[in-house]
Amino acid sequence: MALAQFLGMEIGSNTGFDYALSLVIFFVLSVIFRLFKSYALRLARKISTQTKTDVDDLAIEFISSISWPLYTFVALFAAAQTLALPAFAHTLFQYMFIILLVYYCAKALHRAVDYAARKQITARTEADQSEDTSLITVLAGIVKFIIWVIASLLLLSNLGVNITSLVAGLGIGGIAIAFALQNVLEDLFSSFTIYFDKPFRKGDFIVLGQDSGTVQSIGIKSTRLTTLQGDELIISNRELTSARIRNYKRMQRRRVTFAFGVEYDTPLPKLKLINSLIADLFKKIKNAELERVHFKEFGNFSLNYEVVYFINTREYDMYMDIQQQINLAIKEQFARHRIEMAFPTQTVYLKR
Repeated sequence: MALAQFLGMEIGSNTGFDYALSLVIFFVLSVIFRLFKSYALRLARKISTQTKTDVDDLAIEFISSISWPLYTFVALFAAAQTLALPAFAHTLFQYMFIILLVYYCAKALHRAVDYAARKQITARTEADQSEDTSLITVLAGIVKFIIWVIASLLLLSNLGVNITSLVAGLGIGGIAIAFALQNVLEDLFSSFTIYFDKPFRKGDFIVLGQDSGTVQSIGIKSTRLTTLQGDELIISNRELTSARIRNYKRMQRRRVTFAFGVEYDTPLPKLKLINSLIADLFKKIKNAELERVHFKEFGNFSLNYEVVYFINTREYDMYMDIQQQINLAIKEQFARHRIEMAFPTQTVYLKR
């Protein structure tokens, strides 16, 4: 009889039955959430280890990171729906629910961006150890910042704040900031161009006008090179994307042209012999392929020859070793056949 009286009793705007129903809903949901957290997630995690994709691992990891205060609030919010609450309490519950919903949706997107960034970094690093992945991290940071900005605007809008004027003010402020940071933004977008177009990568040897060096890092605003002299050269990304760049790392074969001259009084048979001498010595040199050798011109003080050959490597040190070997072989052959190299001379004729 006492229970029936309690259930029929009115307390505030609700009966005892309403309070009892609300309490039952709260405890039932709490038990369900506890079972879900303890057993269902454990089973799902065991099943996910047997799948090939790791997207399910990401989802389970995110759900596992949800703390108990959220489950408690959801149970309390569901239980409160059976009660006639004051307007301020109903509004408070509603606002808290919106805040938590927006927060966890933004957090899920945040984790998804981190996951995608990690996958990209891992894939690119496995494909090329020299790949500079710093820009992926920066892009991920920008995307996450945009996610939280949009989440904040959605939250303010659902809380009844008029965001039209706020967005307009942000737009005007953004334009002003863009003008103030014009050079910085140009460098930023240039870094995106370098990343996606890949005119060069970390470790490439590039030549830019009078400057040259090995790429050490590609940043958001600038790229750092190490020159042949050993010092560090910092060039803005804007300058790199607007200039002509020679990338020697992409070179598979090097075409080399060099010239030499012999004296004017060299006999004609020896001039004709020079071509065969050069051709023969290239047969003994590895990684070098002769394209042509010609008696090119009558110079001011010498008879000039031009030699063109290919080296099957892009390494500068090997190129210099081969060129040195060629020079020594030419000197040796010319000495053997008594062919004299020319040097700057001037002959003066006097008439009486």
